[in-house]
Amino acid sequence: MHDILRRAEPLTSPVPASPRGFGRLTLDVRQNLPPWKQAVFVGSSLILGLAISVAILALAGIPPLTLASELAGVLTAENLRGVLIQAAPLILVGLGASVAFRIGFWNLGIEGQMIFGGIFAAAISIYDIGPPATRLILMGMAAALGGALWVLLVVFLKLRFRVNEIIATLLLNYVAMYFLFHLLYGAWQDAKTAFPQSTPFRPFERLTDIGYGVNSGLLIAIAGVLAAGWLIHLSRIGFYTRFISANPRMAKVVGVPVQTATIWIIAISGACSGLAGFVNVASQEGRLTQSYANGYVFSGVLIAFLSRNDPIVVAIVAFLIAVLFITGQTLQVFYQIPFTMVQMIEAIIVMAVASSEFLIRHRIRWIR
Repeated sequence: MHDILRRAEPLTSPVPASPRGFGRLTLDVRQNLPPWKQAVFVGSSLILGLAISVAILALAGIPPLTLASELAGVLTAENLRGVLIQAAPLILVGLGASVAFRIGFWNLGIEGQMIFGGIFAAAISIYDIGPPATRLILMGMAAALGGALWVLLVVFLKLRFRVNEIIATLLLNYVAMYFLFHLLYGAWQDAKTAFPQSTPFRPFERLTDIGYGVNSGLLIAIAGVLAAGWLIHLSRIGFYTRFISANPRMAKVVGVPVQTATIWIIAISGACSGLAGFVNVASQEGRLTQSYANGYVFSGVLIAFLSRNDPIVVAIVAFLIAVLFITGQTLQVFYQIPFTMVQMIEAIIVMAVASSEFLIRHRIRWIR
């Protein structure tokens, strides 16, 4: 009987009491946190990330007061044009990331989708497809299609072979990049200059100015914000995304078309990134180049995090990131700060804001 009782003892031993005078940390899941408290956590984390960034720049030889004066100089009327031009593709990649993140799809292939958006847009110009009056519209539609098709390849790999979308999107960025190199060093190389870039777009294939030196790429970005805001907050598919992000299995049980809604949302995400590629090649570059999509994946993720995946807030955050970009370019020119340091500052801010998400969802308590 004694052996039987010994076998029936629980396998886990009781947790020993904490020594007197000491305590322990406990981690609880928060059930409901008011929006203002969430804003406090995000704002505090953002301030911490900015403080670390300022300290790094100070160690690189840029005093905080000098940095503040450079930021103020970027917002003058003379430099505001560059900020707004830079903000247009940033708004679109922010939309692409935030729309996908709303259903838990980690779209880190923004650069690859931008590349294929630019390739599809350039193909309309190179092969002279469509009349000049509608050429820009065709290029924009082709760019959106190119970005959507490239991300739908990831959806196929995920649904058919269960390939993780983080790995697939990141690796397909390199596939897209080397395919772009193949075109620019081969069939699409500019014969006049022999540089790895396409022939320049004609005037009717360039995004025109809408006044005050701002081109129409900003109008495309604002239209994207309004369309995404309607899609997420007012449409049926936006209503489905709340079910899918909360519990995909339960959403399927209650009749939500999970797979169809997911494919549409991810395709829209890729289309936004493809449009960002079109805006870059048809406004800033004026042709297909090697580096028009570099660095946008981190920017898109950062904008999505800071905006809490809200399309309307994306526009505000993208404008602030554009200010950071232009300031970084100024620092590169006048203070010899490498662009990698600007990217590092973005990464620091991303990590800081991501850490706030943990504190929003969990509560740390000290129990004696």
